[in-house]
Amino acid sequence: MSLDAEFANRHNFSAGPGVLPEKVLNQLSAAILEVPDVGLSLLGISHRSEWFKAVVDECCQQIRTLMGLDEDWAILLLQGGATQQFSQVPEHFLRGHTQPADYLCTGYWSSKSLPPARLCGPMRCLWDGACEGFSCLPEPSLAWNPRAPYLHYISNETVEGLQFGFVPGLDEVPRVCDMSSDFLSRPVDASKFSLIYAHAQKNLGPAGVTVVLVRRSWLQGKGRHLPDYLQYEAQIKANSILNTPPVLAIYTVLLVLRWLRHDVGGLQAMAQINARKAAILYSALAHGADQIQVHANKGCRSQMNVAFRFGNPTLQQRFLGEAHAAGLHGLEGHRSIGGVRVSLYNAMTIQSVQDLSDFITDFFQNS
Repeated sequence: MSLDAEFANRHNFSAGPGVLPEKVLNQLSAAILEVPDVGLSLLGISHRSEWFKAVVDECCQQIRTLMGLDEDWAILLLQGGATQQFSQVPEHFLRGHTQPADYLCTGYWSSKSLPPARLCGPMRCLWDGACEGFSCLPEPSLAWNPRAPYLHYISNETVEGLQFGFVPGLDEVPRVCDMSSDFLSRPVDASKFSLIYAHAQKNLGPAGVTVVLVRRSWLQGKGRHLPDYLQYEAQIKANSILNTPPVLAIYTVLLVLRWLRHDVGGLQAMAQINARKAAILYSALAHGADQIQVHANKGCRSQMNVAFRFGNPTLQQRFLGEAHAAGLHGLEGHRSIGGVRVSLYNAMTIQSVQDLSDFITDFFQNS
């Protein structure tokens, strides 16, 4: 099976940086030369310009509208990725506490969030899926601590292909959620959370910008022992322009947000599209159940990332080689578990998923 070169961007199944909408790529291509109504290249516009301030304001308003956020939510466009948030969150909300914060360790990335928290104060790993090879998620009924400063978890584990279908924890305990790989892929009840963060290189844009949503009423002066750059309050006061921000990445996020709201039709419509894409792919994989194993248990499989491996390593290498030759890119599994990984982020089209699924079905039939 061979695909035309013009489909290369559409068939980018990489886990991040992920695929972008074609409309956005075309808009970016033009803006690199000249931003509409500005007359300058996107790469040469000052971050202190009125134009860029308007870009940041609109980004925040688009997110507020898409998620139905009230004014208690501050919206920040920061740098440092989710990795920086692993430290920034406990520095603000754990340091000085005697009660431990609760953390769920459900995969590769959530395991990375634990050491920074331990440096800031008491924390408890309430559930650890390592002994199960991170193939499942906890049940809703855990021994939650109603006095915990907060609960931290990751809604979608990119490496293993696990996704929560419920909101864990107690409503009286502030929830902090890393939504990096499923942010804006489906509706979210924001009333259940106190802080949400997501780096952009999955569903929103290129690497370089991290969206942080934090409740002002929870923040209340916390983190003032930190340098300004690491203070949420200082970043709020500076409207995310405390230091030189990644102008290109933030402008890309704005274009994606416009596309998501006006072209797709919002989060409910996006969720329906994502569910259809996942159903197509998992159906194709079911035809090869005797040749492959999906990493995640059926009840907690992700609609964003699908990780699987062949029982025969030689057959797996042949699959990856033939897929690449056919123009299907970014299918190699994460270095920590190997195998194959398919990422189905918002901009991945149903047709591209169908093309991959047809390839998978043909491969199974001819192997």
